[in-house]
Amino acid sequence: MLTPFLDNLRREGVPVSLREYLDLLAGLQAGVTGWTVDGVYHFSRTVLVKDERHIDRFDRAFAASFSGLEHVTLDELISEKALPREWLEKLAEKLLSDDEKADIDGPGSFDELMKRLRDRLAEQKGRHQGGNKWIGTAGTSPFGAYGYNPEGVRIGQDESRHRRAVKVWDKREFRDFDDSVELGTRNIKVALKRLRQWARHGAADELDLPATIQATADHGYIDVKTRPERRNAVKVLLFLDVGGSMDDHTRLVDELFSAARAEFKHMEHYYFHNCPYEAVWKDNHRRWNEQIPTWDLLHRYGRDYKCIFVGDGSMSPYEIAVPGGANEHWNEESGEIWLRRLAETWPDHVWLNPVPEPRWAYTQSIGMIRQIFENRMMPLTLDGLTQAMRVLG
Repeated sequence: MLTPFLDNLRREGVPVSLREYLDLLAGLQAGVTGWTVDGVYHFSRTVLVKDERHIDRFDRAFAASFSGLEHVTLDELISEKALPREWLEKLAEKLLSDDEKADIDGPGSFDELMKRLRDRLAEQKGRHQGGNKWIGTAGTSPFGAYGYNPEGVRIGQDESRHRRAVKVWDKREFRDFDDSVELGTRNIKVALKRLRQWARHGAADELDLPATIQATADHGYIDVKTRPERRNAVKVLLFLDVGGSMDDHTRLVDELFSAARAEFKHMEHYYFHNCPYEAVWKDNHRRWNEQIPTWDLLHRYGRDYKCIFVGDGSMSPYEIAVPGGANEHWNEESGEIWLRRLAETWPDHVWLNPVPEPRWAYTQSIGMIRQIFENRMMPLTLDGLTQAMRVLG
């Protein structure tokens, strides 16, 4: 059962020795984990991962090896009568046709949505399934899981289904983008090279051959001259949208992040979710505990930085236009105010969108960001990257 897991680890580039693999088997045989998938995950990660840079790769290998077994113990797994819990949960999901969806009205405003949620929390006494009012599952109420409403609060559902939630009640975990991903093509790097501005700075540690020849000829003895190494002087700020609908574009953003790391020596990156607000973060595993005030960044980095935002721009319009409309917390100022502050602080800015450009017109929030950024939004394609580098240059 674990041999494919070992193969997947090596395929993802996680250095695992035979000794470590045998230690894992011995621990499992001794019953250290209790044979739950969560237990196996944490124990195997402890035994096999020696460098935190390999955690993302380990997670991919583990998911490929054990996907679908999240709620199954070993005893249940070997029983022919076992049915994965998620299969049963899916049976209760509300599946509607496009015409049926069009007949369902949302609350109409962010304030009305929040008012209804407060009323439901005060009135509701128990679990509810189906229907169009209470907090529950598989209905058309604005509150709950596995149903449908054009403007709702998602509660108790692992991931998005319709991309329509105004707020998400649950605490979600996002992963950092992997800057060691090997690109399938060098074209992204080629596009980013257009932003290079070469300059010589730092310590004089590179041989200056022409100056050495001239000095030797002038002095009659070998006179070695050095000069600072020629490096890319461009300074880049990279803001990356993570989680939610951006999960569909993880591989593409991984490739962009890896290429940017290789091309820009002076680059700082920060994460946000849907829209930048009063705080961003560097590590997605600590995004609730180690947030960085956006005001600090506005005063830390000069106007000479090139600012690149990467995100699908797909969210509730309230998240941009209304104070308190943020998806996972209460924001005192609207997303639009923060976007305009960022754009004014760093005039050389662009927004790269992984959503295909022909689909932009169907999402209101994308149009709002384009307007705020004065059409400095480009698709995350090779042509879009080339265009973005010209704008920034």
